[in-house]
Amino acid sequence: MAYDYIELQEGGGPLYQQLYLSLKAAMEGGRLKQGERMPSIRKFSEDLGVSRTTVEGAYQQLCVEGYLKSEPKRGYFVLAGEQPPSHPRRPSLAPPPSRESFRYNLGTDCADGENADLKIWKRHVRDVLNRKELIVSYGDHQGEKALRQALSQYASRARGVSAGADELVVGAGSQPLLYLLCGLAGERRVAIEERGFAQAEQVFSDCGMEVLRLPSDQNGLDPEALLACGARLAYVSPSSPVSSGSAMPTSRRFQLLAWAQQTGGILVEDDYNGELRYNARPIPAMQGMAGGERVAYLGSFSKLLLPSVRVGYMALPPALLPLYRARAQNYNQTASKIEQLALAAYISSGQMERRLRRLRKLYAAKSQQMGRCLAQALPGMPFTLRETALYYSLPVPEALAQPMCQAAARHGLRVRPRRSGLGPSLALSFSGLPLEDIPQAIGLLGEAWASFLPCFQRPQGAEEENSQKTGCEINNDGV
Repeated sequence: MAYDYIELQEGGGPLYQQLYLSLKAAMEGGRLKQGERMPSIRKFSEDLGVSRTTVEGAYQQLCVEGYLKSEPKRGYFVLAGEQPPSHPRRPSLAPPPSRESFRYNLGTDCADGENADLKIWKRHVRDVLNRKELIVSYGDHQGEKALRQALSQYASRARGVSAGADELVVGAGSQPLLYLLCGLAGERRVAIEERGFAQAEQVFSDCGMEVLRLPSDQNGLDPEALLACGARLAYVSPSSPVSSGSAMPTSRRFQLLAWAQQTGGILVEDDYNGELRYNARPIPAMQGMAGGERVAYLGSFSKLLLPSVRVGYMALPPALLPLYRARAQNYNQTASKIEQLALAAYISSGQMERRLRRLRKLYAAKSQQMGRCLAQALPGMPFTLRETALYYSLPVPEALAQPMCQAAARHGLRVRPRRSGLGPSLALSFSGLPLEDIPQAIGLLGEAWASFLPCFQRPQGAEEENSQKTGCEINNDGV
């Protein structure tokens, strides 16, 4: 056998590796055919003038990678034949602008670093890291017991949640917990308010569930529509503003709880920032109103602590607890054990509730400041405060969403569009914007969107004329 395809050079690296690469290239290039028998280790070493160890090392690596197959008492055979021609690599897309390139970040996915409890949080993390016996093992599938105990007491005081430590499940935010819940519920359809919630809907879609968008009125999800749709799982965010501009009223909450009791259904209560109301006292969670029955409660700390601390929790209803406990050992914990234990200490020491009181005052001041600035800089634009979500929402026509974000970016402002069943909108968050920066940021926004103002102020019947003057496009809504 001719070995002209083998290149072994002094100083070219370990000989076994050079031999391995030569043989691999010969197989991929078609010089060695699939099914062909290779020389024995002894013969190959003699022919090449190398040690048997060199040949054996190359053969073993090729066997591991699936290029060769070893058959006892028969030898080594080529397993992988000529490789198909490779396609040229596609050029990578240009990356989106980084957050650091913007002067002011009005996105909803950040927090005000100036008011973060970084010093205290780092102290709790450091204390956990110093306890080697705790961090050298995997965490509890359900979540660290210390954290679940602290969460049980905190959620009871702050939100009126009725759940013991053994009824809580910890995860890396709401989405992983929703995936777990969908598997436990075993439902094929889920009802959701028509305005929707993209992150939750993505989970439901990934789980193969049909999402039913139901109509709502000024008080939130319509109970009659919920009853008529036949679903046994309904996702609601009662602490978020409904059409009336405030949280879902208690009367509607009781109507939805009556639906769950009557049909045997389960309400998924996403209480995102439910404790962060600052214009009025928070309404207790539906889960507590129901005594824990027929409601799966979701809570998190992304805006209370830091968005980068991905820890959330879920209170499971009694109907799902036995099934979860039977499966618990098969679920891997998604939240960092170190962060869980640090959060447990942070809550138990009272820091979380002290921080909550400070944040309520801070966000009240921020929302008032931004509201005044928006009214002055952008008169006529219909902004609505989403209190617990910490942003002002501006409904916009589809044709204007991206142009307005791009215009803001040219002035150094990061603005993100949001999409729901009610159409696109722009979110202007004050969560990550220092209080003293709000006037300057909104002033720049006024400059960026000056040419769009007529699109929101046109009188009836003057759409086409104004469109020609401002360059605003006309859609079916006359905007």
